[in-house]
Amino acid sequence: MALRTPLVVGNWKMNGLKASAAELGRMIEGYGPELRWKVQMAVCPPATLIQTFCVVALGSRIWIGAQDCNAQQSGAFTGDISAEMIADCGGGLVIVGHSERRTIYAETDAEARAKAEAARRAGLVAVLCIGETEAERLDGRAIAVIDSQLSGSVPDGATGSNLVLAYEPVWAIGSGRTPTTAEIAEVHGHIRKWLDRRFGKEGERIRILYGGSVKPANAVEILAIDNVDGALVGGASLKAADFLAIAATYA
Repeated sequence: MALRTPLVVGNWKMNGLKASAAELGRMIEGYGPELRWKVQMAVCPPATLIQTFCVVALGSRIWIGAQDCNAQQSGAFTGDISAEMIADCGGGLVIVGHSERRTIYAETDAEARAKAEAARRAGLVAVLCIGETEAERLDGRAIAVIDSQLSGSVPDGATGSNLVLAYEPVWAIGSGRTPTTAEIAEVHGHIRKWLDRRFGKEGERIRILYGGSVKPANAVEILAIDNVDGALVGGASLKAADFLAIAATYA
């Protein structure tokens, strides 16, 4: 763990208006020195709030990012934003390959990989999501699915400075259900070995987050699991008290 500073990322999804900057302000107030040197925190608001949040968070050490990007630098892609645009706003990271993008918008492993490569091109860190559906887990195919997504989505030349992986079992996202600690440990341990084989010593520096109904009530148990280097948090990241309570697990 010494090679990897824990990271807690808040994915706000399609939630938040300008007034939500006040909630970010409360997060900043609670992110004191006792937390800052133990855990890194990041918030990924809707695209409409990225620049505002970057201004509010300036000097606070809370990292601001985006929830998706187009793989292209610019062009005729109505409604999309590029990694370069995120960086231009002051953002430092971008979530790619989230299960909601993979399922609702039918994004493929190849598209997730292209977006991760675009993030690196723009100087951003890609938070690349992988995870199995409930049917795939019940069929005993969870590890095979993870292997396939890793092989198809993780770009060559990934390092601890440009890539974070997030294991999010699709059936746990927003459902209030979580895998057992043994199931999480099995997947994270498998991912760690895969990274070691693929990238050698550099693979040890790539953080693996857990996501899927993480909240203050279960954070202590989940974040103590071997090879869990932090969390990708959904609904619980919308309120400063809950988000800070999750991060405070490391304090």
